[in-house]
Amino acid sequence: MAKTKSVYVCQNCGAESPKWIGKCNSCGEWNTYVEQVIHKSASRRYETEPGRKSVPESIATVHSDKLQRYDTQNTEFNRVLGGGLVPGSMVLIGGEPGIGKSTLALQIALKFNGTTLYVSGEESPQQIKMRAERLGNLNKETLVLSETSLQAITTQIRQVNPALVIIDSIQTLYSEEIESTPGSVSQVRECAAQLLRVAKQTGIPVVLIGHITKEGNLAGPKIMEHIVDTVLQFEGDSHHIYRILRASKNRFGSTSELGVFEMRNDGLAEIANPSEVLLNQHTEDLSGSAVAANIEGVRPLMIETQALVSTAAYGTPQRTSNGFDTKRLNMLLAVLEKRASFQLSGKDVFINIAGGLRVDDPAIDLAIVSAVLSSTVDMALEKRICFAGEVGLSGEIRPVSRMEQRISEAHKLGFSKIFISGFNDKSINIDRFGIQIVRLTKIQDLPKQLFK
Repeated sequence: MAKTKSVYVCQNCGAESPKWIGKCNSCGEWNTYVEQVIHKSASRRYETEPGRKSVPESIATVHSDKLQRYDTQNTEFNRVLGGGLVPGSMVLIGGEPGIGKSTLALQIALKFNGTTLYVSGEESPQQIKMRAERLGNLNKETLVLSETSLQAITTQIRQVNPALVIIDSIQTLYSEEIESTPGSVSQVRECAAQLLRVAKQTGIPVVLIGHITKEGNLAGPKIMEHIVDTVLQFEGDSHHIYRILRASKNRFGSTSELGVFEMRNDGLAEIANPSEVLLNQHTEDLSGSAVAANIEGVRPLMIETQALVSTAAYGTPQRTSNGFDTKRLNMLLAVLEKRASFQLSGKDVFINIAGGLRVDDPAIDLAIVSAVLSSTVDMALEKRICFAGEVGLSGEIRPVSRMEQRISEAHKLGFSKIFISGFNDKSINIDRFGIQIVRLTKIQDLPKQLFK
């Protein structure tokens, strides 16, 4: 006889309680507890691989082979993963609806060297084929399975023994051992754990597609992000053609890598040199525009920053930024007013990062300040100049890391001048780059250099 157990589970954080309570003690949300009946089968066991016993051994004698990775035939995806898919690993991809998660996953499945099992709980095989035809690739080694039962999926994985498994999406799966609807905390947690067990036992890499909440976090229990080996976030705006793939967790590589894609009619195209497509293409002089020499992961990016400063139409000035932290914008405006005597307290200030990108590199501070100054005095900046420096509260321009790589990228794209911190390493070989380097130590000197 299968034993049954009834528990109440918070649908927001996954906390369990033996009885219903109004407010969750873990996350503080109200009315999120739902009763779930769990069947515990006596035959259900969590064991290691058949014939294998786990015994402790010295770390010095542990046998370790060189990590072999599978090439996904997608340079940007490989870059974010750290070089490719690791056998037996589990990768979780999350993002907004319609951002291109399924398109990216199907492209990887169609180009993968080996048999791929594409499991979809949201689309029929006919719909998947229509998308594959739009992508221009009907790989016969790509197997399509429209199924939501976890037990049926794991059975097919063991029978087919594919080289790669893609699940679209984890929120549509359900396990027959748990009585709750697909997408609930218990179902997502159980399905992810069992798929991880299959991946580790068979050595087959598994790619999961996950939904996100309205706050932008991955839907489901937080433990799911701990279960998987890699968590990738697909970012972008449906109104822009560019998409950014970031790693927030990666057990087999760096989390600072960045992949850039362009959404086209025939799928997601890789952007080998994002700086060229993100820069301003117009020829006329416009005020309020400055270029920042940023670093995303190990890749240098030249990003255009735009600012608009106007007289406040209402009592309270507006501070709006797209792609840049609004709190940091307020700090930079306060520094400008205090240290450079620019009266901005009665002005509306709007900041936009071109291309729909989200930038966290502090080196963009100097470009933001320059764009604000340019818009305030309504004078365009000199052509082919860029900026790389962090602005401190005392008005000092602080140094940033990997300056030689930023200068090299600026020179390669035809920039003639770059503004950097005067506290950066003085040993930079200026003659090697062939670009004029302007060193500044305080924000008060910036307007004199920009508008002389």
